[in-house]
Amino acid sequence: MKEASIPAPLVDKDSAATYASWFKALADPTRIQMVHLLARAGRPMSVGQIVEQAPIGQSTVSHHLKVLAEVRFVLAERQGTSTWYVINSRCLTVFPAALRAILAEPVEGQCDGP
Repeated sequence: MKEASIPAPLVDKDSAATYASWFKALADPTRIQMVHLLARAGRPMSVGQIVEQAPIGQSTVSHHLKVLAEVRFVLAERQGTSTWYVINSRCLTVFPAALRAILAEPVEGQCDGP
């Protein structure tokens, strides 16, 4: 007699909402490019520095950075009148956990602060 396998638990509602917000934040090509730019730079960058390297205006860059910061893919630090953005490496390294959870594979890590 074949032993019945125990199905993986369903992704709970809160986790599903978190994972959906991650995917939604990366569902825009410009945000993908900004994450790549910050990851490649490996250092904090101001909105002005990002605008210099992106073919979009300051208000659009600020909007996209706000979306990325809301899901903690980037961290924002206010210094005087400027805000500096840096990639949240911890968050992006656990991002694949969302896919593993959705596929009912073991999951480790959370997308918190640094």
